[in-house]
Amino acid sequence: MHISGQTQLIGIVADPIAHVKTPQVINHSAANQGLDLVCVPLHVQGSNLHKVLLGVSGIANLHGLVVTIPYKESIVEYCDELTETARQVGSVNAVRIDPESGRLIGGNFDGEGMLAGLHQQGHRLEGKRVLLVGAGGAGKSIAAAIARQEPARLAIYNRSPARAEALLERLKTQFPKVELSTSDGNAQDFDVIINATSLGLKDDDALPLDPSTLRADALVCEAVMRAGDTPLLAAARLRGCRVHHGQHMIYGQIVQICRFLGVDLQHEHLARILGP
Repeated sequence: MHISGQTQLIGIVADPIAHVKTPQVINHSAANQGLDLVCVPLHVQGSNLHKVLLGVSGIANLHGLVVTIPYKESIVEYCDELTETARQVGSVNAVRIDPESGRLIGGNFDGEGMLAGLHQQGHRLEGKRVLLVGAGGAGKSIAAAIARQEPARLAIYNRSPARAEALLERLKTQFPKVELSTSDGNAQDFDVIINATSLGLKDDDALPLDPSTLRADALVCEAVMRAGDTPLLAAARLRGCRVHHGQHMIYGQIVQICRFLGVDLQHEHLARILGP
């Protein structure tokens, strides 16, 4: 990788930051296309988030930021403008810096990325009974994307029931024809289970649900990206389930995020470097 005085930048903000894989995908993809662009990780602690956002618009060669755990919801208040999707779900995973005005424009592509990743692997959610685990920043976006696919049923499970209820009420307003409910985490009546929590990033994380309730014919999907199976996917395999890895959600949205940020990345140059 050659860095010059003309190199364009994308940042990614998180806390912690060491686990993120998006920079590798963007940087390999940019190199494949011959773009003078680099994505750099920015470890930003919560108390400093506002300071960073106050200053980024002054960096002329910074296109914007990818946003991940734990800032997808808290960063909303610092955006000057939101895309329709980001406004609907109340969550942001990319911030574009308008090159003329310096305004921060928040977008969200997690739901689109999850669906695109599933479709690329031959999976559809239409007519399926779907259990979504997690009602946080990624979960909100994924829930709305699922609802648009006309599932037979969508249930939300969250460790904090109040967050699940709040998301449910938002979805009922936006998707009145979809059968929606909260869940106690029992997966036995569901065809597709999607983990949209951060549980699984670390080996000692608790499982997001009890795998003994998984049906052998279920499809178990991750938003968490790590090498090989997460503990949930490993447990699902033992139950005979099909599994879908978290990197497919990244692959499903990287091109859209880059284009939103003003970088014309082409699909044919996307680097699928993160394993299965």
